Amino acid sequence: METYDALLASITPAPGQNSRTILDPATGEAVGEAPVHTVEDLEAAVAGAAAAQPAWAALGHDARSAALMKAADAVERSAEELAQLLSREQGKPLNGPNARFEVGACAAWLRATAATPLDPETVVDDGETRAELHYRPIGVVGAIGPWNWPMMITVWQIAPALRMGNAVVVKPSEYTPLSVLALASIINQELPDGLLSVVSGGRDVGEALAAHDAIGKVMFTGSTATGKAIIRSSADTVKRLTLELGGNDAGIVLPDSDPKAIAEGLFWGAFINTGQTCAALKRLYVHESQYEAVCSELVAVAAAMPMGNGLDESNVLGPLQNRQQYDIVARLVEAAKDSGARVLLGGNPDHEQPGNFYPTTLVADIDNGNPLVSEEQFGPALPIIKYSTVDEAVAKANALDVGLGASVWSSDLGAAREVASRIQAGTVWINKHGAVDPRIPFGGAKQSGYGLEFGAEGLKALGVPQVING
Repeated sequence: METYDALLASITPAPGQNSRTILDPATGEAVGEAPVHTVEDLEAAVAGAAAAQPAWAALGHDARSAALMKAADAVERSAEELAQLLSREQGKPLNGPNARFEVGACAAWLRATAATPLDPETVVDDGETRAELHYRPIGVVGAIGPWNWPMMITVWQIAPALRMGNAVVVKPSEYTPLSVLALASIINQELPDGLLSVVSGGRDVGEALAAHDAIGKVMFTGSTATGKAIIRSSADTVKRLTLELGGNDAGIVLPDSDPKAIAEGLFWGAFINTGQTCAALKRLYVHESQYEAVCSELVAVAAAMPMGNGLDESNVLGPLQNRQQYDIVARLVEAAKDSGARVLLGGNPDHEQPGNFYPTTLVADIDNGNPLVSEEQFGPALPIIKYSTVDEAVAKANALDVGLGASVWSSDLGAAREVASRIQAGTVWINKHGAVDPRIPFGGAKQSGYGLEFGAEGLKALGVPQVING
């Protein structure tokens, strides 16, 4: 276990190296210095990864899985220090489903990825023909991560890549490089030199990574616009891609639901990580018979959830990670207010308060075409839309060009499953939202991306399928 100061020192740029100061989004105070890597640094990282990868691949699944298990142990030994850094840099509180939760998820995903079986599959064996399907390493994988769950999503990318015998070069978000650098430094205690590296650079580095001819696959979590740019950049080298892009997840509350029983689940589905989650509940459709009751119960839950500096153990909601995202949320809430929508809670930020804090906001009586509904807010503001028939709710849920996740809330499991089957989304949860599981494949529909993560399907996505016929 390292102390917090030792962990931060381990990733501090050397004297004379280009760096920039990372600020705490709750206070505006300096968290630390992040290196500013260049395309030349990327070239060195890719070369090192390519050199380290063959020996790693030759170890086989059992040895690679054992190394991932040891990496999980190392993460747990430094869990509190990693959570403290994550809270300071990203803004999320230590408690609730936030910083400590995220670090714990890193260890859990490493272990689950290591333990997932992936044996050769016999596809034909009829006495005359025998064909087996195997998955071979790709080589070097590029991983480009976001700022909302920087540690956890990095593990989602690197754990299956390493398990399948690949080397990985990570390009973290410019907003949260320290968290990813620290996590990688801990995991690298159990890995060969050069196998996993982090290149903390700007857009030029990300573009070079996506186009690099020595990188066989890119994994990306982020906006649809950036995902499209990566698709274009990857075309000349015919890279494999896994893209988890923007979502604007719908939730549908059916008429038979118990508003009080589902209120807390609805709240955390929408406001986990202060709403800064790709697969968060971002627009809620409630039947007219339940509408006022659901609104009332949600207000009661939301009003009791403390927001503030993440290092305060009492808080469970934090600031927006960056001012750009704060401005997006503020703009969309103002558009809702200007349209005559009813603000049930929040919508009134304190401009004298330091940090990027936007209050927990619930907005009712809003039209489905309002920007707060049709655009992804990615923050602590939830529009609640009234509907009359289930067909109407499904049509509104499916009206957008994204489909990462969705949810159906009902006391009748059969009815909920029937509605779920009609929703155009990669995952539809019932009586919960955003509950990802390392054993269960996860991916988007429509412009929310393509490719699967997690479980055996996620492992297969980090390999090259090879059929041995004979």
